[in-house]
Amino acid sequence: MNDCIFCKIISQEIPSEIVYEDENTLAFLDINPINLGHTLVIPKQHHENIFDVPEEILNNTMKVLQKVARSVDEISDGINVGQNNRPAAGQIVNHIHFHVIPRFEKDGLRSWPGKKYGEAEIKETLGKIRKNLE
Repeated sequence: MNDCIFCKIISQEIPSEIVYEDENTLAFLDINPINLGHTLVIPKQHHENIFDVPEEILNNTMKVLQKVARSVDEISDGINVGQNNRPAAGQIVNHIHFHVIPRFEKDGLRSWPGKKYGEAEIKETLGKIRKNLE
């Protein structure tokens, strides 16, 4: 993808702070970090999101993600791992990527807010998800 910023980072058209690199995967520091050490892990092959990445590439990326997560965890009090798909979920760059976000006891960040739903809504949604899995 010629206009993909992550593909440009992979091809070294745009500089980045590389954390890890192998034949198939790249990990680099986020330029807009939530906390210091916030790292992105991406496959080198361009795929837009979780829905179109081949299983083998996703599996390779997961192995590196785990390795990077362990490393970031060593410099923090914990980590969050996130992956957004489509604009409604916050995906800004259309190249599948995983965020490894270091967390610190008093960093002031909060987890997602929980919502309460009625039993009928829960059962209806459960049915839809299960049907889609068939």
